[in-house]
Formats: sequence, C-alpha cells, structure tokens
Amino acid sequence: MKKIQTLVLALLLFNTIFSQSLTDTEKKIIEWIKGHTTEAEKLLEETVNINSGTFNIAGVKKTGEIFARELQKAGLVTEWVPLPDSLKRAGHLVASKKGTKGKKIFIIGHLDTVFEPDMPAGPFTRLNDSTATGQGVNDMKGGDVIVVMALQALHSMNLLKDASIVVYFTGDEEESGKPVSVSRKDFIERARNADLALAFETAQGMNTIAIGRRGFSSWKLDVTAKTGHSAGVFGQGSGYGAIYETARILNRFREELGNEKYLTFNPGIIAGGSEMEYDDEKMRAIVSGKTNIISPSVVVEGDLRFLTEKQRDAARQKMSAIVSSQHLNGTAAKISFTDGIPSMEPTKGNDALRLWVDKVSRDMGLGPANAGDPGSRGAGDISYVAKYMDCIDGLGASGRGAHAEGETINLKQFPLLIQRAALLIYRLTQSE
Repeated sequence: MKKIQTLVLALLLFNTIFSQSLTDTEKKIIEWIKGHTTEAEKLLEETVNINSGTFNIAGVKKTGEIFARELQKAGLVTEWVPLPDSLKRAGHLVASKKGTKGKKIFIIGHLDTVFEPDMPAGPFTRLNDSTATGQGVNDMKGGDVIVVMALQALHSMNLLKDASIVVYFTGDEEESGKPVSVSRKDFIERARNADLALAFETAQGMNTIAIGRRGFSSWKLDVTAKTGHSAGVFGQGSGYGAIYETARILNRFREELGNEKYLTFNPGIIAGGSEMEYDDEKMRAIVSGKTNIISPSVVVEGDLRFLTEKQRDAARQKMSAIVSSQHLNGTAAKISFTDGIPSMEPTKGNDALRLWVDKVSRDMGLGPANAGDPGSRGAGDISYVAKYMDCIDGLGASGRGAHAEGETINLKQFPLLIQRAALLIYRLTQSE
C-alpha cells in the first residue's frame, strides 16, 4: 500500500510539474496530436508503400504529391521545383507561407530513399504495438510525417497565421544530382532568407540532437607501373608493379591518418590486373590478369569524411604527399579529390538552438535533449546551408536499421516526437 501511495504521489507531482511547464495553448496542441495519431500512421503507411528510390523519378514525384496535399492542409502553398533532365532526378517539393512575426524557419526533409524498384519490396508492416518496418519508414518518411502533422496541429489552432516557414523536401538527398551547384541552387537560395534551419533526419532516440554532421567528399587513386614477367618483380629493371605500390599507399594512409578523430577514409572499390577497363561513372571494372604478369595499373576510389573544412584540407594534403613521394621502383601514382557534401560544423549558435529543443523536451517530461556525437552522423542536406545560419538535425523519427532491409520505426516515440516538433516550431514562431 505504501508503494502505491508513493507512486500516486509521484504521478501527481509529475502532472503538476507538467501542467506548470506548458501553456494552455501548448497542452491543446498536444491533445490535437494525440487525437490524430491514427491519421499520422496512415500517412506514414501510404507514403512508405510508394517506392521512391532516388532514381525512381515517378515514385519520388508521387510521394511529393501526397506530402503536398497534406502540407496544403496546414495552410502552406506548395510548388514543385524541377531539375534539368540531364541530372536524372525528380526535383523537390517546397511548401511555404510568409508572416510578419517570429523566427523565419527553414524545415528540411527528403522524399527519396535508398531503396530502388529493383530491390526486394518492403511495404509498411506493423511488427508489434511499438514497432513497424518498411522501406524509408525511418529515413526519412517518418520524419516527413512528423513535419506535416506538427504543422497541421498548429494550423488547426490558427497558430501559423503570422509565421514565416519554408518546408523543403528534396527529391535526391540519398544521391544528389550532379553538379550540386544546380541540384541545390534553389535549396540554398531559399534557405539563406531564413533565420534558422530544422532538419528532420532520423532521431537517435529521444534525448539526442545533432548540432554537427560530418561532411563527405571522394578521392580517386590511379597507379601505373612497368609490366613484365613476374620472375623479375622487385628487380631494378621490372620494379614492384602497381599493386604493391597501391598497397604501400593505402597502408600509409591508414598509419598516418587512421587515428584522427572524426576523420575517416574508406577505399570502396579497387581494381587492378594485367588488363583493365574501368567505368568512372558507374564505378565498375572489368579486370583480367595472370599470376605471372606484373600488374601495370590499379584504380582505387573511396570517400573522405570530416567534421570541418580545415580537417578535410589537411587530410587531402597528407594524402597527396604520401602519393607523390617515395614511390616503389618502377611505379607512379596520382590522386584526385572531388567535393561532395560540406560538413555541418558544431557552433555555439547551433548549440543555442538545441537548447530550445531541450527546454521543450524537459517541459514535456521527456528529459534533456543533449548534443550528439558529430562523428555518429554522416552528411545530409542541412550541411549545404549550415554556414549561413544556426541549425540542428535529428528531429525526425526514431528507429533502427536505416538504409537496410528491415528498417524500423519506434511507434511509441513517434507521436511524442510530433508533439515536440510542434511545440518547438510554435515557440520559435513566437520568438523575435
């Protein structure tokens, strides 16, 4: 009996604190979202059941049409931003409204997934009362639904009347069209008119917010060498061959750069032999060789991930120095770099924006919202605009296994994340 009384008192205390932390308006926002949980899950199921792999242009557009329909219900004006046919991408969905008060908010999501039509189907499926699976259910159709439902909740109470909001759902986040100067031109231009950016990529649980994300770039190593009979390998006349030189370079990369915090570099494909055809665009190789022939050429392509531009540039300099010096006898090598997605560097401004989420989370009784480890997140669309404004990420759905068969979403946390997003947006629109 005493334990029961203690529990009751604890619950009463929690409810008292909760009621004191939230305004009457905010409580009504939460109640609206609770009353529309079924609609949120239905919207999630509807969009997950459409294949919208990056290269499935029709599927990405169809997904965009559904989210446009729902964003219009939130009082936003929608438009489709097409991309040139040469980019082979669907384009982007934009929904917006102009107001006269509060922060100008730029909200980021994406319509595409990594799952293309030729992959095994993954329809929305409830596994139990707290978990569902499906292609893109977590990354990031769950995050998109959070945005939509949060805005619908605010609109239903006429709380967006004076707000300035742009919702930008890109159609090619998983593999952006090249050049990005074209595929992200409109995205960047619109973002630069905002005061802050909120990105709804996958949440890492309820209590972590991303104030930084690593950037991504690529590198290509070309190694050439004398060829001849393997009996002469290591000799002054024949040299070591391209494969030994490649091994030397890659191992030096590992030894000299492998322990630097937030820096990673992964050789994703390597091809070499006595005869080789390499397709740069598709990153495919046709190789033939014999054990008694010294390989005359090797190609390696990989990625380079970094937290700051300074770290990226320093890594490139070190890699270039390794490639250009101390060649094994009879070999030559060169390395080239290609920019990808910039990093979202952790800043004081980003952390200050995180504190807004932290306050909402604590007021809701969900606990703190701490800054996450930047090294745990890869590159994302928010990184293209991070240098122009304060921004945070990881506001989307929680779950496991993103980018893999069996990807899941946590359905217990899903409505709470919608509530938190709605209160965050509401408070920001009330702040000057």
